[in-house]
Amino acid sequence: MPVERTVVRRYAFGSLTGWLAMGLGSGLSPKAPGTLGSAVALLVMVPLVGLDWLWQLSWVLMSFALGIWLCQKAVDALQVHDHPAIVWDEFVGMWLVLLFVSPSLMGWGLAFVFFRLFDILKPWPIRWLDQKIHGGIGVMLDDVVAACLAILSMRLLHVFWPSGFTLAPLG
Repeated sequence: MPVERTVVRRYAFGSLTGWLAMGLGSGLSPKAPGTLGSAVALLVMVPLVGLDWLWQLSWVLMSFALGIWLCQKAVDALQVHDHPAIVWDEFVGMWLVLLFVSPSLMGWGLAFVFFRLFDILKPWPIRWLDQKIHGGIGVMLDDVVAACLAILSMRLLHVFWPSGFTLAPLG
């Protein structure tokens, strides 16, 4: 049975936990909340690009750990595994992909497209993780794996199209 929109909105606006789990409200979009959440994640990452790569990595790792807790709280509150309004996992997945590409319109655009493609299509093992691992860790894991597949795809694309975008220098 679907959760009523009023219940989801009340949770999103009723606590900091709900507000963060719902991606600063972006998860409340009636259409494509994961895509909007991923787009908002791009905006949140903009001020972080000036930081050293290790600080950015720390941000992503802390956000992942926080996300397990946030998403578990949201799952408990809404009584639905991975409700579409929960988009903190999209934030973290998008941020993870962005760690591996230098900030540019082309690079970030491709990162966004690849991440969304894998998150929406859910090829193996993403679909398996989504179906078998529940709770906050399950909500987070399928998006992290989607991010890893997006990173691998971008690395492969860069081999064939090195002038198209720049990979981020690591470390």
